[in-house]
Amino acid sequence: MNTFRIADTVFSVKTTHRGILRLLADYATDGSPELEIAVTPEELEEARQFDGAEEYSEAYLEWLEIHRKLADYLLGKDTLLFHGSALALDGEVFLFTAPSGTGKSTHARLWRERFGDRVVMVNDDKPMLHIGDGGVTVYGTPWSGKHVLDTNVALPLHALCLLERDETNHVDPVTPTEALPFLLRQAYLPEALDRVLPLVTRLADAVPLFRLGCNMEPEAAEIAYRGLKKAQI
Repeated sequence: MNTFRIADTVFSVKTTHRGILRLLADYATDGSPELEIAVTPEELEEARQFDGAEEYSEAYLEWLEIHRKLADYLLGKDTLLFHGSALALDGEVFLFTAPSGTGKSTHARLWRERFGDRVVMVNDDKPMLHIGDGGVTVYGTPWSGKHVLDTNVALPLHALCLLERDETNHVDPVTPTEALPFLLRQAYLPEALDRVLPLVTRLADAVPLFRLGCNMEPEAAEIAYRGLKKAQI
């Protein structure tokens, strides 16, 4: 059985595409699945109707649908699919989020170049966040963007940073109220928004939030890290 574990959830995948199984290989487990994922031809055809999807291969459409089904299921376990680049420095996760094209992956690369082996990429595009009573846990997933940077780990979220391009590098605290509209735009939103809004609200209240202005120069990583630590997060 093709069985995998992501975000403390064991699930099976029924597919004829070996490439999908290779992408999931680092998350394989022997556990008994609580969820079975299979994508029907009707679901693939429906997915193909979205703008731009008509050129996707069947395997890629199925890969996206598996992701969607898992994300829908995990909402019921207080776990949210979130758009951002998550890296761990000395075991604590810093999550950078911003609209596509802002430079999340570039900023994460600057941290890897500055801090070397101290950095582990949890997920460079779409980590899973479990919002619990004791804080937020970040999980790696194999849906990790064009650079395919992810690690099968579960680590505590230390800070969530709203990344912005700026001429100078700076770190400024933001309130949950200020951050909430931005975070909602970065969260996975199924048709039922009422399933997501409470989780995003709890996320905003659960971790330190910062606006991170950076110019993408090498010193941006050092200044960001020093600013976050100085804020005593």
